[in-house]
Amino acid sequence: MTDSTYDTLSDPVVQSTAQRKKGVAKGEPMIRIQGLTKSYQTGPITTQVLHGIDLEIEQGDFVAIVGSSGSGKSTLMNILGCLDKPSTGDYWFKGQKVADMDPDELAQLRRGAFGFVFQQYNLLGGANAVANAELPATYTAINADERRARAEALLTRLGLAERMHHKPTELSGGQQQRVSIARALMNGGEIILADEPTGALDSQSGQEVLALLKDLSQQGHTVIVITHDHEVAAHADRVIELKDGHITSDKRYRDRSPDAESTPPAGPGVSQPNSVLDLARAFLTAFSALRQNIFRTALTLLGIVIGVAAVISMLAIGQGARQDVVDRISAMGSNLLSVFPGAPNQRGRWGVATLMPEDADAINEIPEVLAAVPELTGNRTLRREGFDKEAQVNATYASFPIARQWDVAQGSFFTQEDEELYATVAVIGQTVARQLFPDRDPLGEVMLINNVLFRVIGVMSERGASPWGQDQDDVVFVPFSTGSLRLFGQRWVRNITVAAVSSDPQVMQTANDKVHSLLLERHGVEDFTIRNMASIIETATETQNTMTLLLGIIAVISLVVGGIGVMNIMLVSVTERTREIGIRMAVGAKRAQIRLQFLIEAVTVALLGGVIGVALGLGITWVIASFGTSVVFATTPVLLAFGCSFLTGLIFGYVPARKAAQLDPVQALASE
Repeated sequence: MTDSTYDTLSDPVVQSTAQRKKGVAKGEPMIRIQGLTKSYQTGPITTQVLHGIDLEIEQGDFVAIVGSSGSGKSTLMNILGCLDKPSTGDYWFKGQKVADMDPDELAQLRRGAFGFVFQQYNLLGGANAVANAELPATYTAINADERRARAEALLTRLGLAERMHHKPTELSGGQQQRVSIARALMNGGEIILADEPTGALDSQSGQEVLALLKDLSQQGHTVIVITHDHEVAAHADRVIELKDGHITSDKRYRDRSPDAESTPPAGPGVSQPNSVLDLARAFLTAFSALRQNIFRTALTLLGIVIGVAAVISMLAIGQGARQDVVDRISAMGSNLLSVFPGAPNQRGRWGVATLMPEDADAINEIPEVLAAVPELTGNRTLRREGFDKEAQVNATYASFPIARQWDVAQGSFFTQEDEELYATVAVIGQTVARQLFPDRDPLGEVMLINNVLFRVIGVMSERGASPWGQDQDDVVFVPFSTGSLRLFGQRWVRNITVAAVSSDPQVMQTANDKVHSLLLERHGVEDFTIRNMASIIETATETQNTMTLLLGIIAVISLVVGGIGVMNIMLVSVTERTREIGIRMAVGAKRAQIRLQFLIEAVTVALLGGVIGVALGLGITWVIASFGTSVVFATTPVLLAFGCSFLTGLIFGYVPARKAAQLDPVQALASE
């Protein structure tokens, strides 16, 4: 491999003189540390790794820090690269005190000034060579096209033109190390920190990497190699030896490159991207991470999908049940008043003889009343040619169809004349017609009601079940005069149904008040109870709304459980990807950017789960509706469920995201 292979910054795609970094002030070393110590606390035991290190490194130096295992060289590298902080002592970088920098400023310094080359390469396993090389630039304002072009140019110069779209597992050790060097140079790589760069390589690959580092030093990069191998250290211009946390020797064997100070390396610009770019790149990173582990993503989605689907289907069923009850009550007549015998709250009022048909006649004189009919009801046995059944018999007035808004499907209803003549005629419901006359048209047929012969003159239209589950079509209507005399043997009525001229609440209330006053005047005491159908509908609606709310709460609880699942799996994800987080921090990602990435992953999962859950919920609701269950498709539950899924991802994703952002870079990089 020739030297020209390593001419990484001579190409105009790679270098821009307008973007050169600020150099070191005259007389000021690039790196200066004084009295630096580092200690680690393990329970009650304190272990001091570095003891009072004093060191200066000039711009363009090619330095090897050599020492045996445990000498403190890797700890020193981490401090030099701003991945770790000293316990005591001072560290100046280009004259600026590093201890005065906050975590974001340290991240910006790592992103703009340092490039790391690790012994184990520390490449992202799910990304190809180009994506790994361009990683540091993803945290800058460089656009995607420029970032990709620079990464490809660097990889090409490093002899990886044919392998740049391969993942780390498809590359040899030497190729992976060259990818890590390209990553180190992506933002300029003013200082290259190489930790045992040849430790995992064969001898030939190791020599190539050392030659590359030498060439980078000659181009103006400051190269610091951490090694235990004196043969590797011999390639450096300056060798610093560490033993037990002390510098035991510091020898310069060759002078720095004459161009080191005059031509500092330049990057493409490392300014911080705006929030929109951060958000867009975080979404792309999140999608990439989710795609790499489909099974875990599917498990994360499952809880959200079930929760959202439950919210939509349960609310749709609840709303459908409410609407069904309201429709059934309304079908009975939303303009109705029902008058019952007995004082309000009196038990056993059905047997109280306080209402008479004359009360209904008097109520009919009220202007706001369309029709008032007495009803005398009870179960009686019906017979016809060997068939018999029990059904409800209702003795009422001829104006019953008007009062109850119930049409006759066949034949006709009995008349006032039938009432006056005590005619034995009957109008039957659809259930009675099917069961008593299954093989013939019931009109004109005769039947026995309690052994009294009645002729069928009409069949009512089908009404279905009442809100209380009673079959309204299993009924026989007869003239009040006939029924009271020949079937029930009494004149007092079970109830009086009053139809107002309008269902307008004001008209209904006026009719209610006038009926109350009239009956109070006629009876002298309040021995009756009036129920307003509008009030019944309102009460039923409130009850069903409460049930719907209960169903919604249960569904939301399932969504919360799904959110807890998201949090747990995301916490597992953070643990599994600790090294990845350390790599991202090492190349300059701020804590906020790490937090944003993991938070967006959680939100993305929640939103994706929301979309699938909405589709599943609507599908379940449609299937349930196809079986005849009343459901109501509405936009509000869908928006509510989708909004809840977003909030679930946001709320339950924050804890894992915060945990990821708070990781220590050094410990994260050391994680297996």
